[in-house]
Amino acid sequence: MLLRNTFHTTYCTNIHPGGDWKETFGALEDHLEAIRGNVSPRQPFGLGLRLSDQASRELDAGNRLADFKAWLDARDIYVFTMNGFPFGAFHGTAVKDRVHEPDWTTRERLDYTLRLFRQLEFLAGEGREAGISTSPVSYRHWFRSPAEKSDALRAGARNMARVAAALYSRERDTGVYLHLDIEPEPDGLLENTREVLDFYRDYLIPEGAAYLETELGLDTATAREAVLRHITICYDICHFALAYEGPEHVFGLLGKAGIRVGKIQVSAALRIRPDGAGRDMALRTLAEFDEPVYLHQVTRRTPEGVETWPDLPELLQDPPEFEELRAHFHVPIFAEGYGALGATQREILEVLEYLVEHPDACRHLEVETYTWDVLPDGLKSTLSESISRELGWLRKALKA
Repeated sequence: MLLRNTFHTTYCTNIHPGGDWKETFGALEDHLEAIRGNVSPRQPFGLGLRLSDQASRELDAGNRLADFKAWLDARDIYVFTMNGFPFGAFHGTAVKDRVHEPDWTTRERLDYTLRLFRQLEFLAGEGREAGISTSPVSYRHWFRSPAEKSDALRAGARNMARVAAALYSRERDTGVYLHLDIEPEPDGLLENTREVLDFYRDYLIPEGAAYLETELGLDTATAREAVLRHITICYDICHFALAYEGPEHVFGLLGKAGIRVGKIQVSAALRIRPDGAGRDMALRTLAEFDEPVYLHQVTRRTPEGVETWPDLPELLQDPPEFEELRAHFHVPIFAEGYGALGATQREILEVLEYLVEHPDACRHLEVETYTWDVLPDGLKSTLSESISRELGWLRKALKA
């Protein structure tokens, strides 16, 4: 769906169960045409596709990929972005920190991502820019020391350099521009703008440029630019709200370093304030969001920086005094709040206003509310209706 003749806009299909290809395709058959009819009946509809490793492998079998492309084409649906962050199961089981497995230190993550790019290139078709969002290297609490974290960042940079080389070669040979979009998030090895800048400066550019010089025979300047062109950032609005960072700050610092934003995930976090309903009521309402599937980090801004609790139970067992907390729970973007709790919808509007003023900053927008199954009962609705409502709100917010 093209909004304002500039922004390719969609939702991420990680909202649907998709352990294997049959389950993935079944969910698309059940929901896509209804959603497209609600929000984009007279123009092509963009899709943010999520494939698990198993579903991706099965899609490669026989003529399935070509058949899927024909199915999409017949419905005027095009894929311009994928979510390559969750490798395995993402619904119906405890995911928690395992969402980072396997991480970017492993060959499994590299092979999975390269396979996704091959499939994305085929599905996107000629002349389209396309990208894949991915893990922020790894999960920080798996590493006990700064040296272990540094080793993981270096290993991740080396594997991402191989992706950059592959994507540079594809663009040189075919003209198709593809990019890997690193997604900072709470308790990832990359979780804020400063850590992104440090990673590029200290690990990704040195490792990536050296690899492209050796493997592709590029000069240093061309190799560096290739890394910056093909390894970009996924700006998840919920995640940067949890870091208390706004678009002027994020885009400004990344732009000065030559780092591109390949995709914006439009998402909202919970905002918890003791005023209004009162501290105890706010915390009791927050406890209703405590569920066993996903990690829900909680952050608080302090004079020393941002303090993070790794999940809701750690916060709820000994709540601090606070003026405001923010919780990593991708709540629907169309609501300003939920009873005694607020949401970071204002932060979404700030990013959208920035994009309208700076349309070259990023042209790919993907609504990513994947927690419908685990929302408190009073907030649930049918998936097709919920997704359509979110995309409709986004269209209205962009005045498109």
